[in-house]
Amino acid sequence: MRIDEIIARRTEPVFSFEFFPPKSEEGERSLRRSLEELRELAPDFASVTYGAGGSTRERTLQIVTWLKRELGIEAMAHLTCVGASVAELRATLDQIVAADIENVLALRGDPPRGETRWRAHPRGLRHASELIELIASGYPLCIGAACFPELHPDSPDPLSDLQHLKLKVQCGASFLITQLFFDNELYFRFVEAARFAGIDVPILPGIMPITSLAQVKAITSMCGATIPAQLLEALEWRAADPESVAELGVAHATLQCAELLAGGAPGIHFYTLNRSPATRAILSALRIQQPWRAAQPSPGAPAAAIS
Repeated sequence: MRIDEIIARRTEPVFSFEFFPPKSEEGERSLRRSLEELRELAPDFASVTYGAGGSTRERTLQIVTWLKRELGIEAMAHLTCVGASVAELRATLDQIVAADIENVLALRGDPPRGETRWRAHPRGLRHASELIELIASGYPLCIGAACFPELHPDSPDPLSDLQHLKLKVQCGASFLITQLFFDNELYFRFVEAARFAGIDVPILPGIMPITSLAQVKAITSMCGATIPAQLLEALEWRAADPESVAELGVAHATLQCAELLAGGAPGIHFYTLNRSPATRAILSALRIQQPWRAAQPSPGAPAAAIS
């Protein structure tokens, strides 16, 4: 089923997971265990990332196909412009359609590992909006796109960022997923600005439970996300005890998700890092608490404006 239809039909929040293709057989076995464990939580969909330069294309397609056909989970394949000609992008899209996958997250993509500047393929595309337009013009796919509560690393200012985001929607994106963030005010302010700019599609907040201090520092340094000073201080204080770091990370993510859902977010997209325990704990707690039922929308972010 198309993800935009899943979001539109649900009367309760949508919950989804993101995974990345493993690089080894042991990693693949671990991922499959995590997927089977998370299947018990009945996610609305799961997405699989796409390596720089198409380095994991085949594994991405294998995993999304396995998700849908074997596990019965609606799947979304990521697709980027990096290192691919238009002909190669079309070939990948043909494979996605042939595998009965109905959903694609269209991204510009990051530079390949070891490179700092993004460069378009000489016969490729330069922007996610161009990829979205290519997909929308010739493929029966539901298209998602990324958005950035803390500004895309290459955007000069928030206004330019919103203009590019609006173009993605105009080209065919029917829902958005945010980059990870740890301060909910960033999400609420961003959604309010997006609605004011005329962007009216659902905006799913992307949440990454912190399970490792070193890992979250590395990830935020690459994507430009920030860790609130008070949270970072608490994590640093626990740095010598990895289990304590993970406990705090899960607690923070649970509270973060509860506030987002109470404020009208249409669901949560979990960046799982291919692990299941933290996500299982958070989602299980949310389904028991059901914060979306009792609480009122946060100021400046009414539910109708976010969903």
